[in-house]
Amino acid sequence: MAIDDQTLRKRLKFRSWHRGTREMDLILGRFADRHLPAMDREQLDGYARLLEESDPDIYDWLIRNAAPPGMIASDLWQLLMASFAAPPAKEGLA
Repeated sequence: MAIDDQTLRKRLKFRSWHRGTREMDLILGRFADRHLPAMDREQLDGYARLLEESDPDIYDWLIRNAAPPGMIASDLWQLLMASFAAPPAKEGLA
């Protein structure tokens, strides 16, 4: 049974914020908060595949100790890298 995009977004957001390591929670959780609402179904499915990877592997790819596998869409990876390189937004400040 296929799930609708909104339900998938909620699941992906939860999985992004509950990775197992606090560092990846912050990296992927903030990314999800910022970018999931605008993702189409193909991007959501690609992000779901990324979240199946281990935290150490994703972190190694982010800090460029290793190249990400080809199954991760380049547009999604570029968006994640840009988000990782950007300083976190100051929450609660206007």
